[in-house]
Amino acid sequence: MAANAISPPPPLTTSSSSSSSRNLFFAKSNVLFPPRQSSSIRGRILKKSGKGFGAVVVKCMSSAAAPPSLLLPKALLFDCDGVLVDTEKDGHRISFNDTFAEKELGVTWDVDLYGELLKIGGGKERMTAYFNNVGWPENAPKSEDERKQFIASLHKRKTELFMVLIEKKLLPLRPGVAKLVDQALGSGVKVAVCSTSNEKAVSAVVSFLLGPERAEKIQIFAGDVVPRKKPDPAIYLLAAETLGVEPSSCVVVEDSAIGLAAAKSAGMTCIVTKSGYTGDEDFVNADAIFDCIGDPPEERFDLAFCGTLLQKQYVS
Repeated sequence: MAANAISPPPPLTTSSSSSSSRNLFFAKSNVLFPPRQSSSIRGRILKKSGKGFGAVVVKCMSSAAAPPSLLLPKALLFDCDGVLVDTEKDGHRISFNDTFAEKELGVTWDVDLYGELLKIGGGKERMTAYFNNVGWPENAPKSEDERKQFIASLHKRKTELFMVLIEKKLLPLRPGVAKLVDQALGSGVKVAVCSTSNEKAVSAVVSFLLGPERAEKIQIFAGDVVPRKKPDPAIYLLAAETLGVEPSSCVVVEDSAIGLAAAKSAGMTCIVTKSGYTGDEDFVNADAIFDCIGDPPEERFDLAFCGTLLQKQYVS
């Protein structure tokens, strides 16, 4: 069904009427729940946007286990930073600043500035763009090749400092992440993490926070594994090819506009779970938007819900 003129959906709100319910946005004009699904996903339209976008706010009661007939994703692909862990403000940003201080660069990225820099995918790319814009530190090399090596060394040290934070478990998993991973692995759905961050940093998050038993079943695609980073779809296309699944059978969980753009350009279904830095970004193309995944009794969605998004007769 063709959508009307596009306008961003209203802000996500949390209902106080029931602790077992959750609010979500379907970025589509209609949401249909067939009778056979009424026992697992019971929805009623609460409010319909009058701004032409056609976003529908649906209140869904906590769903039961996915019925055998329900279509499930072939692969569930997670972004790392902001999805598995809200790492940016008190993790990566702090590690960048500590690195800058160690190298006596006279640079500090405050909370607001770092939020703007997050629009650039990749830490090395972020530093390069920043220095190109404001000027390189006096003690930085002058030639382009030397500057690349300089940036690489800064990023290596920043990753080491970040991994210390992760190993000490100073940054917790976001609500519902472990639950959704367990549901996927238990149902035979392949799980991967696709991130622009350094592979060592992503592996540390998965190993230390999700645990080694889960980590050995999760494939990681990160850092420079592809030549172009998000919003380019390369990392998601590589994941689908490596896992041996069609992009259209994958569900991605992202938190940012550039991650959403990458997933949709790859031809994948994408659920957005907003994070500390991304609450005001434009998610008009998302298939669903939440504040987090959530654990019972505050669960927002589960694996069965991911399956419903793949069935076009449910969302037109």
